[in-house]
Amino acid sequence: MTTNTTADVNVGPAGSNLPDARTKARQLGFAAVGMLLSAAVYTPTYLSMEQIWARSETFAHGYFVFPIALFLIWKRRGELRQVPLTTDLWALLPLAGLGMLWLVANVTDVLVVQQVAVVLMLPAVVWLMLGFRALRVLSFPLLFLLFAVPMGEALIYPLMKFTASFTVHALRLTGIPVYWDGTFFSIPSGDWSVVEGCSGVRYLIASVFLGVLYAYMVYRALWRRLLFIALATVVPIIANGFRAYFIVMIAHLSDMKLALGVDHFIYGWVWFGIVMFFLFWLGALWRDDHDDPPSARTHPAHDPERDGRPARPKRTVMVLAAGMLVMAIWPVWAERASQRDDVHSYAFAVPDGAGGWQFRATALTTWKPDYQKPSAEAGAQYTKGGDTVGLYLAYYGAQTQGAELVNSQNVMVVQKHPVWRMPYEREISAAIGQDTVTVWESKLESASQNLLVWHWYWIGGHHLSDDKLAKLYEAYQALFEGRRAGAGIVVFTELGDDADQARERLRKFLGDMLPAAEARLDAVASG
Repeated sequence: MTTNTTADVNVGPAGSNLPDARTKARQLGFAAVGMLLSAAVYTPTYLSMEQIWARSETFAHGYFVFPIALFLIWKRRGELRQVPLTTDLWALLPLAGLGMLWLVANVTDVLVVQQVAVVLMLPAVVWLMLGFRALRVLSFPLLFLLFAVPMGEALIYPLMKFTASFTVHALRLTGIPVYWDGTFFSIPSGDWSVVEGCSGVRYLIASVFLGVLYAYMVYRALWRRLLFIALATVVPIIANGFRAYFIVMIAHLSDMKLALGVDHFIYGWVWFGIVMFFLFWLGALWRDDHDDPPSARTHPAHDPERDGRPARPKRTVMVLAAGMLVMAIWPVWAERASQRDDVHSYAFAVPDGAGGWQFRATALTTWKPDYQKPSAEAGAQYTKGGDTVGLYLAYYGAQTQGAELVNSQNVMVVQKHPVWRMPYEREISAAIGQDTVTVWESKLESASQNLLVWHWYWIGGHHLSDDKLAKLYEAYQALFEGRRAGAGIVVFTELGDDADQARERLRKFLGDMLPAAEARLDAVASG
């Protein structure tokens, strides 16, 4: 009996034979170096992710994402052995695109987009150093790294509205009368509001994180994976609606003695544990991981004509240097852009009366918008023919993280305000003079007063309500005009019994006063 042993070899330079395993180990080493250098270039962005993991329970799972991804990559090592590993310069294009995306997000202080960009650079580096076929093999572990990015805050308000709607309808089906106004509702036993902590965003993020990992580990068929991920997304949203309903019912039936303190949160997490147990039990009923694992699947044989030969060490080093250069130019550009505007204080005042509007000596309200660290701010109330309207301007010149115009922390009313509450906020189109401006309309309520509020952004002479578009205007200013300035414009009036009359009052005021306000903003922006 004889045994024939064959070894895969690649023909190297000058006709020499280089063992395939040694060649692949070299390429993998270069890829690892490239990923480490990428992390080094963007260290501040990675550290910003860790800081959020440390302070927020919602995103504490971020500590586990990179170890899990490494484990998943290790599990794919058998499949990785079956594909050629070679450099691919086409990867420089997405690498440059992600660098540009990071730059725009950096100069406009959009932290989450910066974080997404640097995490997606890691798959681009793998593509650059190992080739597209290797990227396909490692696609899931590399994309799983996106769970390290603390994102999902944009879902909070929509989830709050859904939870309030679900709870109110469930209470009415139960036979309990409800007065409902936005995210606030009242029943005979007490008043309730759905705040950020009740939105269910924590449930949703945790469920999707676990659901995606479970679907990948347990299922092989794509439809099974997608179905389970869909369930892991929908079930926690509906479950959170039931959670809110159960808490209100427990408090109602106990004469407001239970489910109002710490037990409010304990009931919530116990309920979430029950729901997740049921979800995974249900998912286990159609598991198909008894089929061949990915590492055992066969791939087309290596064809040098099609796949290309492994890159020589010198070429690999040059490709790695090119990749590092493409990644490094964006932080340098961002640093130069951030040094152009070093003015941090401004002389600023609201405009004088125009079109018959005059300053009002007494304050219309004690309410004031909550803008974080503006460079300058000013406000006043005006009166004309018995109508009273308030104007507030928050100007931002040299903007930094946490002290920027477009910021989720800049709100009309903070959560759990001791006096004011905001039942709703929505976009509307307002005809002002000859122009139509899209603004955010808010209704504010206190025990003694109701206000109708319009607010929007002024950036470089443009009136904007969309956060993403406003950030793009700011990026253009910072990169090509050497400045980044803008303002928040807020007008408000008493709501009364007729909202249309209040809206008309605001329209007339802006038609007369907005040009004067813009002139003040233009003056301070131009220095």
